[in-house]
Amino acid sequence: MDLELQANTAQMFIEWSIEAPAAGLDLDGVTDTNATDNADDYDRLRALEPAALENAFRAIWPELQSKIIIRAGDAQITPELVGVTIPDVGDVELARISTIELSAALPPGDDPLVIGWTADLGPLIVRQRTIENGYQGYLASGDMTDPIPRSGGSAQTFTQALTSYIGVGFDHIVPKGLDHILFVLGLFFLAYQMGPLLWQITAFTLAHTVTLALGALDIIRLSPDIVEPLIAASIVYVGIENVFARRLVPWRPVVVFCFGLLHGLGFASVLQDFGLGADNFVAKLIGFNVGVEVGQLAVIAATFFAFGLLFGKTAWYHHRIAIPVSLGIALIAFFWVLERTGMIEPDGVWAPFTALTGGGVPPFIAAGVALGFAALATAAALILSEVDILTDTTGVLTSAICFLCLTAAFTSGAWVISAIIVAAWILALRTQALGGPDEV
Repeated sequence: MDLELQANTAQMFIEWSIEAPAAGLDLDGVTDTNATDNADDYDRLRALEPAALENAFRAIWPELQSKIIIRAGDAQITPELVGVTIPDVGDVELARISTIELSAALPPGDDPLVIGWTADLGPLIVRQRTIENGYQGYLASGDMTDPIPRSGGSAQTFTQALTSYIGVGFDHIVPKGLDHILFVLGLFFLAYQMGPLLWQITAFTLAHTVTLALGALDIIRLSPDIVEPLIAASIVYVGIENVFARRLVPWRPVVVFCFGLLHGLGFASVLQDFGLGADNFVAKLIGFNVGVEVGQLAVIAATFFAFGLLFGKTAWYHHRIAIPVSLGIALIAFFWVLERTGMIEPDGVWAPFTALTGGGVPPFIAAGVALGFAALATAAALILSEVDILTDTTGVLTSAICFLCLTAAFTSGAWVISAIIVAAWILALRTQALGGPDEV
């Protein structure tokens, strides 16, 4: 949203993929529109000619009008639709960006404006133009701008820009960066001990910091059509190597460094999409990188306390937890490789993977499957506790099923249910191991 403030009016020009609101998509936390409830309507609207799409947008404008929030002091301001500019139909596989012009009459006085929109419309970048040091900000779903003065600049300070982009970076990992989360988990499950893990995290951090900076500065730019499949392939490699390696091999930090370069380019493309501008560029870059690191460390810390601390010293940690989780990571990433290279369509026989990774599985179903299977597997392990191979098998299957169900619940944003699945997973593994070998 480009914002122009005058004495009594606010003009807004929104670059928007209007097919999404016209289809009624809820974009809060969504990373893949194919996994949304109204994906078919969205695809149909993307193929409409400009005039037909404009009619569809104008039909839902009265509803959208109430979702665009503009306040001046205590006054709620309603924007009016001035114009709709829609490009001709191009590649329907790519988002079509239309321009929506709005106007809002401002109440008397000099109360600053606060602008945003509801969470279901997704994130929003707001930029105040035609003024020096105008406001610039990235709003996560449902967030509002800082107060924007009606006259004069309101640019963020260095500290404000740095702080706000820490949140942007963290949000890109948790909850939106499932691919980066799986890569970090792959690093953890090879060797959870601090030494080997530190080598890998250090190599990954140094690498993605370099390409994040170069990419954000537009010194290096690779098409997402190249970068995203390679990122998925790096996750496949890490997951598969974990199956065969019991400890950190000498070349692993070098490989992780190379993969970190790819992930940095992926992070950079996110920053480029935000339209950083020249103001406080360094602060935003540093803040985003810090947020990414905090997000990654949060993932590692949670996994360590849930599994490394409780089970890391058991004789069965590697084959009952690390191997099935690593295979699950590799399987999901292999699906991404095929999808991102256009070798498969995300629907049809692949629809379950699309739902799994895009929040399309109802969280209560994910919880029911995880808890039900964990209970059955645990009962079988206890009844036939003298059969070691059965105990191993139930542990492996419990970890595999619970990991996939956890992924489904996490991508749907069901945090409490995700925690319940983890708790059931831990309890099942501990109970299945009763009477078996425990220490390494």
